[in-house]
Amino acid sequence: MDLTALHEIAERMTAPGKGILAADESTNTIKKRFDEIGLESTDTTRRDYREMLFRADDAMRNYVSGVILFEETLYQNAADSNATPLVALIERSGAVPGIKVDKGTVPLPGFPGESITEGMDGLGPRLAKDREQGARFAKWRAVIDIGDGIPTWGAVKANAHALARYAALCQAHDIVPIVEPEVLMDGAHSIARCEEVTRFVLKTVFQELYEQRVALEAMVLKPNMVVPGKQSGERASVEEVAERTLTVLKDCAPASVPGIAFLSGGQSGEEATAHLDAMHRMGPLPWNLTFSYGRALQHAPMHTWNGRYENVGAAQRAFAHRARMNSLASLGKWEGALEKAA
Repeated sequence: MDLTALHEIAERMTAPGKGILAADESTNTIKKRFDEIGLESTDTTRRDYREMLFRADDAMRNYVSGVILFEETLYQNAADSNATPLVALIERSGAVPGIKVDKGTVPLPGFPGESITEGMDGLGPRLAKDREQGARFAKWRAVIDIGDGIPTWGAVKANAHALARYAALCQAHDIVPIVEPEVLMDGAHSIARCEEVTRFVLKTVFQELYEQRVALEAMVLKPNMVVPGKQSGERASVEEVAERTLTVLKDCAPASVPGIAFLSGGQSGEEATAHLDAMHRMGPLPWNLTFSYGRALQHAPMHTWNGRYENVGAAQRAFAHRARMNSLASLGKWEGALEKAA
């Protein structure tokens, strides 16, 4: 394990003014997204869409530090005459290629309403193969629901342990782990309850990381923001979300973690941007704080593209705009007026 090299990659992934594009939607998930625009999901349409994003030079070179890929994409080639590997397009832009290695969630036996993430079987050999293909970081997502009587200690402990075992395996194969414990914003819970659960989850995750001897300086944390549940009817101000989120992170995330890259978790693009910007205005912060957004970066370009070649340029500009807005937010320089001016 080369901790110095891993630390340098983690720093690149969370460099000021740049963030991580989460383009790792499973086949089922991207089919749902394509259904929204009336496009059939095939290996060709999925390749064309992601290639369109990776060839958006303005966005990729200036605002994207890394790209999380689905396994299919890591091994796909572009449509050009040279059959350029898609991972090579990412590398040319200066971004770091990464790979989602978990296999999704299933119900956790004995824990009604709670889940566990699968994918540990054979993970070591898969990581070795993915690294040979060009992946320099990986991602594993654990999902924590809030509801009546949940989350339970047993479910949080099981998911935290899996995250830590995954992270240790990544580092053993010279791959930076993104550790993603997501407290879902679905449900009717208050923002105070989200804060309570997020703190509980992160405390447990870092305890497990310590016990599994994961080097914190060679990882990236990808947490949720502290927001009220979608069905709560509660509206929290941008400042409250930022304050509560930072309070939890300062309480739970050691300063030795080089970077924290937020997931958007169902927030709109502008909401996620505003919250990130507000946190930077409350600095200084002990870690690099940036974004690792999927839908919050992709919704506009996907709907602009709509599966049509003639829309590629406009879709790439929409992607660049969304990426630039988040870049400014990651520096505490975003303003709502910039959205209206676009």
